[in-house]
Amino acid sequence: MSSTASTVKSPSALKAHHRKLVGRYLLWAYKTTRESFERIERKTTQLLVDEYILGYFAAHKLRVPAEFRAYIAQKRKDELKLRQDPQYVYLQNRMRAIEAAVRHFLGPKEPARMQALYEEEFTRRILEAREH
Repeated sequence: MSSTASTVKSPSALKAHHRKLVGRYLLWAYKTTRESFERIERKTTQLLVDEYILGYFAAHKLRVPAEFRAYIAQKRKDELKLRQDPQYVYLQNRMRAIEAAVRHFLGPKEPARMQALYEEEFTRRILEAREH
């Protein structure tokens, strides 16, 4: 543990009001960091799904537009760059640090609760999105 982390107040030393403030800050930090991280990460998951779709087309002898093949090829190239991007690495490490801080200040069950709140919110946003 770093010297900075070892000098941080014990969660039990926080007053109830401060504990709520810390909780809200950690929720905000989790949300904003996860949004930034997933903006990059979803490109990888989209590639996974798109490659499956491409394989489905091939297995069923369906015609695949050249644009779709080019799109996937570009995504493959982009994915290699993304994984080595310093911002991606920073966000990945920041997520781990925030989750550790959440466990430290709020308890071991809180990271899972925050993740569930985040997933619920983003699922709601997707379902409520309207095409114009």
